[in-house]
Parts: sequence; C-alpha cells; structure tokens
Amino acid sequence: MTDIAIADAVDGYLERKALGDPDGSGAGTYAANAESVLRRWVDWLDAEHDLRSLSALETDQMRAYAETLRARTDEGTYAASTARTYYAVVRAFLSWCVRSGLRDTNPAAVEDVAAALPPTVDGDADAEPGWTADRRHVLERHVRERAIAATSEDRDRETRRDRLREYALVALFLYSDVRGSELFRVPRDDRRTGAVWDDVDFYTGTIRVLGRSQRLEEVLLSAAVRTPLRRYRVALDPPSNDWPLFPTRHAPSIARRVREVLRARGHDAEAIDTLLADATATELARERSIAPPAITTEGARSVLKRLCREAGLEVDGDSPTPRGVRDDSRGDGRYRREATSASPALRASVMERSIVVSASREGPGSIVDVPARVVRSEERDAGGEPEADPEP
Repeated sequence: MTDIAIADAVDGYLERKALGDPDGSGAGTYAANAESVLRRWVDWLDAEHDLRSLSALETDQMRAYAETLRARTDEGTYAASTARTYYAVVRAFLSWCVRSGLRDTNPAAVEDVAAALPPTVDGDADAEPGWTADRRHVLERHVRERAIAATSEDRDRETRRDRLREYALVALFLYSDVRGSELFRVPRDDRRTGAVWDDVDFYTGTIRVLGRSQRLEEVLLSAAVRTPLRRYRVALDPPSNDWPLFPTRHAPSIARRVREVLRARGHDAEAIDTLLADATATELARERSIAPPAITTEGARSVLKRLCREAGLEVDGDSPTPRGVRDDSRGDGRYRREATSASPALRASVMERSIVVSASREGPGSIVDVPARVVRSEERDAGGEPEADPEP
C-alpha cells in the first residue's frame, strides 16, 4: 500500500464528492461544507501531533481530536451537535480512505474513541438551570443602575467607561443571540479573535460574527442592546475600527501586542523600549492605534460571575456562562442570517434607524436621552457610529 499525505487524500476525497453531483444530489454542497472541517483537522494534526502521513494516523490522534472537540464545546465555541458533526465528517473521509484502499482500518470508527465526544442530550445541552426572568431582571437592573449612577454623578472617566462596559456586556448576554465565542477571543482558535467595532452597524441594528457554521453571520441587535452598546462606544472612544468591543486589560498581553505591531512597522527593539519608557503599553496602543487583544471567553465568564455575585445572584453555586444567562424563549438563531453584501432581510426600517442622541448635563457618556431623530446612513462615519453622537 502506497503511503500518501493526509492533505493529498483530502484533496482527492473532496474532488470526488464535488464531481459526483451531476444531478444536484447534494454531493457538491457536502464537499463545500466538509472542506473547511477537513482542512482544519489536517492543520490540527500537523500542529498538535506533527502528523502528515495517512498511514501513521492512529486511534490515539482521533481520540485526542474528539477530546479537543469536547473541550471546544465545554468552552462554548461549539454546540454538542456541531462537534459531533465535525467528527462525523472526518470519520466519513476515513471510511472513504478504507474503501479506496488507502487505509486498512478507520481509526475514527472505534467505539471508545467516539465516546470522548460531547454527549448528545435532549433539549439544549448548553442551557443552565436556575436562570429565571426575575433573576435576569435583577442582573440587568444592577448593571443599568450602576451605569446611570456613574454617568450622572461626579465620577472619573475610567469608572464611567467600566460601568457602561458592564452594562453593554450584560445587555448582549441577555437580549441578543450572539454567543460568547463570537464576541470574545478563544485562545485555541486563531479564527476567533473577538468582535471589533467594524463588525457593528448601528443603522441596520446588526453585528457581524463568525458563527458556529464557520461562516460570517449577521445578528440582529434589539434596542435593548443597541442603546447601552452605543453609550459604551462613546465612553470607550476606540481610536480605530479594528478595536475590540471588549479589549483585554491584561497589561502583559497589551505590551506583547504593542511590541509585535511596532516591530512589524519597522521599529527596532531599542526604539520600542524608548517608546514604552515614556508611556504605558495601553497609552501607546491608543496613541499608535494598535488594537489590543479582546478578552477571552473565560475572562468574560469571570466578569459575569463577579457581576452576579455583586447583584446577590448565585446559580447553583456555579460560574454562570453567557449562554446560560440568555433568554432563549425566542428560539436560538431566529435573529441571525448569513452575512452578505446587501443582507436585505436585515435592513432596518425607518424606525429602526432612528438614533437616540445622548445629551448630558453631567458630562460625556451620560445615559440621559433627548428625543430621537432620524439620521441618514450617509452621515455615519467609518466606524458605523452616528456623527451626531457626542464625543467623550
């Protein structure tokens, strides 16, 4: 039996599937959907196991892959059904390899290997018990009142920004279909680096995210989300549109990013040290428009846990997740569509495009509102924020 590279075998498999659809049976569509799954699996084998030979693939690597999919499910990146689908795609490919004489056995078909996958349960495997409408109201009221107090009292700018950040974060958890892995950085997935302000369009009332399908999707944001998110953006005042919605505050991570970008821009080590001697990494990032990393999914859970504790809420003593806090009574996926250049289904009505312009007697970033007015889409700046909104 002639040994071949796994990547070459995948090429052959996808080509066969794509060409085997002369009558629209769906094989071509399957090939297109399976390609991204198989390519990432090949890259994972190379990176994690230094494995490229098809004949060298064993059950140990497939068990590790199943465990990785389960870990991604536990952290909220994948649904259990998605993880099992990805594994099924790889298993089908390896079955084809056996039928084609490229392998003697299928290492993904071993029962105890597949047992490492996340279990399939009735209902929503990600749902968390204990969250009721009353509990959600308590959490939302807690962060809203703190945000109002911070913007109406004589508080420093950083405190106002922090409170508005928490309010926007909770509003996204409670009142949108956006998942934590779509908003925040997932350390083990280099495609999930966190949502940035360029992804938010206040005029269509949507946010563009990388969905579980691994395709870009647009998720509708209700007014209950848009208003606190807009207030937070004014307070944050991001210097560039690639700035994360929720940037990390981990100083070493920010400093590492600043050094990487400055080196890429042609600064040598001595010049970078000089710049960092005169300013903090956070100050330099803003001054040079160097977007810091977004907070991680685990970091967001820590923030949520702290807010719940401060609001006097505990859910079975466990750390709550964004998924568990969200009200899913509307049905998951109802407010999301695959992103297109036009996305007419998500175009907002004239009322949806009405912008509530904040006016503050107490200073920039106040939550106090004046009557709404309609702002034409041509008037927005490159970041999707209305020019009529006050600058902090």
